[in-house]
Parts: sequence; structure tokens; C-alpha cells
Amino acid sequence: MRVVFLTGVLAVVSAAACTSKKQPPVATHSPLADSADQVMYGARFNLTDKGLARAQMQADTLYFFEDNTRIEAENTHITFFTVTGAKDAVLTARHGTSNTRTNNMVARKNVVVVSEDGRRLTTEELLYNQQKNQISSDSAFVLTEPNRRLEGIGFRSDPNMKNIQILKGASGFARGVSTQPAAASSTPPAAPRR
Repeated sequence: MRVVFLTGVLAVVSAAACTSKKQPPVATHSPLADSADQVMYGARFNLTDKGLARAQMQADTLYFFEDNTRIEAENTHITFFTVTGAKDAVLTARHGTSNTRTNNMVARKNVVVVSEDGRRLTTEELLYNQQKNQISSDSAFVLTEPNRRLEGIGFRSDPNMKNIQILKGASGFARGVSTQPAAASSTPPAAPRR
């Protein structure tokens, strides 16, 4: 009787243990991997112009297409450099497309650019033109600084966003900006050097 009872208890415990097992996680699969010529994980490479490093690109995954002239990237991180090689700004985005024929890169989804001195630009799509060393967009964007906020639709700028041209719908505010005209300077201009 005890053997039958013990066997019955073990059978119930075993059955309960089998039904409570978790299913193994299902890996997410990008449809890009099915048609890519090549796939690279944890990639990093430099974008140069005439031997000068303009940017460094990192991505979780790169998918190469069209004889490696079109590169699709996931979780992109790009560091821009000045002409002297100093770090200028950092761009992050969920997705990106780089064209090695034109040396252009398009960043998409949650695009954020942060300059070394604290300017922060957010947009949904941004184009980086390597030859011009210019970022631009036709999408809505927000640019914030410690004392200023700008919004608009479309812009053209250098990567550190010091010289930005808003294409349309510009609005914003600045704290501590005087509305009074600047006082005329009493100091005469310096004579030109010869």
C-alpha cells in the first residue's frame, strides 16, 4: 500500500514539474539576415575623407548588400571628429543605412545627436553627408541647449550643431536673452595689420 501511494505521489509531482517548465526564449530574427551578402556582429569602422578621420561607426549588427556598397545597421553609435581629430559629437539611432559609393549615412528611429559642449538634437531621421561633414533632416526636430530650445521641420548643420539652418516652422525660446539693442561700443576698431 505504501509503495503504491508513494508511486502515485511521485507521479503527481513529476507531472507537475513537467508542466511548469518554461519554454525556451525565442530569438528575434531580423528579416535582413535572410537576404544579406554578409552579416557582422559588434562591428566598428572609421569613416575617412582623404585620410582624415571624420567619424567612427559602431553597431550591434551590420548587414551588407549590393557587393558591400549598402550597409544596414542596427543600434548605431557614431562619433564625429573635428578636422584636428578631437571628438565633436555623438549620434545614436536604432537603425542606419550607409552607402559606400556616396559616403552618405541615414540614421532612423530615435535619432539623438549630442555635442561635446552639451547641445542635444532629437529627430526620427537624419542624413550625414561625409564629404560636406554635414548633418541634415527634412523631419521634425528639437534642439536643446542649457539656455535655449529650438524646434522646426528640417535643418542643415555641422555635426556639433554650432551653425544650424532651420528649413521651416522654426520656434523656440532662450532664457536670459535681452530684448534691448546692444549699446554702441566706444572703443574704435583696431587698425589693420600690414
